[in-house]
Amino acid sequence: MQLELLPQIGVGPLRLHMSVQDARDAVQKWGALRVLLSDPEPGQITLTHDPAELNIVLGFTKGTLSGVELFRFTNEEADVRVPLDGFDVFRTPGTDLFEQLAERGHTITENDLGFDILPDLKIILANQSSYEYPVDEDGDPLYYDYVRIAA
Repeated sequence: MQLELLPQIGVGPLRLHMSVQDARDAVQKWGALRVLLSDPEPGQITLTHDPAELNIVLGFTKGTLSGVELFRFTNEEADVRVPLDGFDVFRTPGTDLFEQLAERGHTITENDLGFDILPDLKIILANQSSYEYPVDEDGDPLYYDYVRIAA
């Protein structure tokens, strides 16, 4: 499964500003996603991809998709790619990804809460999960485990 991050456009087949029904239809085409939580007129739809143990949250404002959140898969063998500007945000070490995006001219703002914000792309990255993801020699998370793209 590939879920390409398209700044100010969407993620994979999901497009920011699409209707709730269009988002539901796009999710159905993925096939392996299961809806965990949704209301008829949702503020959000929570999904999971069981084979990869990947979670996705679709956020809606006034009936249109306003943001997509992806939480890194817990199955390390999962065939999931989440590319941004040619780099897989969940498989490229966070420090390398940070440096590569900065080298490509993207402004990155770090905050005290552990979020790295790319304001020009309207993307937020983080690696603050409690899951036992791979860590570096210092015990810090090796990869980002969360990404949010917004309208």
